[in-house]
Amino acid sequence: LHGHTDSVQSVAFSPDRRVLASAGEDRSIRLWDVRTHRSLGAPLTGHTDTVASVAFSPGGRVLASGGADGTIRLWQARTHRPLGAPLTGDGGAVVGVAFSPDGRLLASAGNDGTIRLWDVRGRRLAGPPLNRYAGTVRGVAFSPDGRLLASAGADRTIQLWDVRAH
Repeated sequence: LHGHTDSVQSVAFSPDRRVLASAGEDRSIRLWDVRTHRSLGAPLTGHTDTVASVAFSPGGRVLASGGADGTIRLWQARTHRPLGAPLTGDGGAVVGVAFSPDGRLLASAGNDGTIRLWDVRGRRLAGPPLNRYAGTVRGVAFSPDGRLLASAGADRTIQLWDVRAH
């Protein structure tokens, strides 16, 4: 699949496996038809720096993107339109995003060593940042039941977080 004008940083399949989202250093997100290998419309733009991560919500209706510009953007996957203003946590680059299995929370991984949990519907932080890293948090993933959040750090550690306690 060709279309980005700089390196690709992240990819994610929609839950129905029909669409692939890609994020790149060219500050764009592209959506691809998996069957035809064709781009689905114009690139999604709005980040002012590298788009480092993308993730679909469990139902596939929302796409989240995290960028080196320190923002998280939510997009309506079907129309490719932004859903409100970007989310900002004052923590520098967002290098990873992941939805909880029920789609209510979005976890973000930052280069400032923090993990933030976002209330997707309310579009606000769901509590104080989770912070145990000396360096960049590289990625986040929820357990299938949504009770645990795993985070991967540049400091060579993996942390497990009880989301219910947060």
